[in-house]
Amino acid sequence: MKVLAFAATNHKASINKQLVTHAANLVAENKGADIEILDMNDYELPLYSIERQTENGMHPLAQQFFDKIGAADAVIISFAEHNGSYAAVYKNLYDWVSRIDMKAYQNTPTVLLATSPGPGGAGSVLASAVGSAAFFGMDLKGSLSVPSFNDNFDTEKGVLVNEELSAQLQEILSGLSE
Repeated sequence: MKVLAFAATNHKASINKQLVTHAANLVAENKGADIEILDMNDYELPLYSIERQTENGMHPLAQQFFDKIGAADAVIISFAEHNGSYAAVYKNLYDWVSRIDMKAYQNTPTVLLATSPGPGGAGSVLASAVGSAAFFGMDLKGSLSVPSFNDNFDTEKGVLVNEELSAQLQEILSGLSE
């Protein structure tokens, strides 16, 4: 099983990257999966416009991202919330990739996560991602918001320490192989 995981942000010290890495490691431990963790900094593209696409064609990084999704057996994404919505780096990448195929996730089993330092747990962006999952071609297996990241995650050990949230995460991740 090949699992592709990424935090939908370009923040180098992202708490969402810590969460998605933890989730991917759980799948690797429990299912013997091979994991690849992407960094959105490797996919920074010019701001999408139809003119840029017409003049220059599809950007090779957008094609590479699309191909990685297509080669994966499962995808795990953790969304950072910027002003209640997607981080610009993810939104722009998706704008490019959706021009290859609107169903960019190619019916790949997907788990969506989000976290923030506050009690909302990036719930707004997660709700948006869950609501649009079918349009993006995600085979959504579950979603989880982790509120108050610093209270619920041990950053030194890289693990979710809230037992209830940890159990919910394990249950959701088990759906990736079904």
